[in-house]
Amino acid sequence: MSSNNRNFILFKKHRRLTRIWQFLFTGWGLVMVAALVAGAVFTKQLLWTPITAINMIDIASNQFKMTNAKFAGIDRNGEPFSINAKIARQEYDNPDIIYMDGVFGTTVRITNGQKITDNIHANTGEYNQSKRYIRLIGNVHINSSNGDKINTPEMVIRL
Repeated sequence: MSSNNRNFILFKKHRRLTRIWQFLFTGWGLVMVAALVAGAVFTKQLLWTPITAINMIDIASNQFKMTNAKFAGIDRNGEPFSINAKIARQEYDNPDIIYMDGVFGTTVRITNGQKITDNIHANTGEYNQSKRYIRLIGNVHINSSNGDKINTPEMVIRL
């Protein structure tokens, strides 16, 4: 009979620890959920966290990020263009513009009835899809099939 009393006492102690653990765990869990919901409501941002080590502004502004991106299409004259970027990203606030790093590509233009292919290289660029232009920034080099060469710090190509 003494063994039954001993088992009962251990079970009772274990049950107390379990209840304390459940109270603390559930309480902190509710506090964290409440903090996340309150942060999202007060800042009006879906991506919110109380952790200060994470830079949420950078994450939110560069949410859509691509590596080795390629954009191709046809310009208003019906000629093909192709733009490649080592890194391309879009921002939530400005979805029409694609920001690119390590830009290179080709465009075709017609001058005096002759098709000329331009090979393009630039440090960075912005591709505006709605207004249909590409703004190349930083160390822009263009080599044309007719022998023309352009080196400039900035250039805008209308598509």
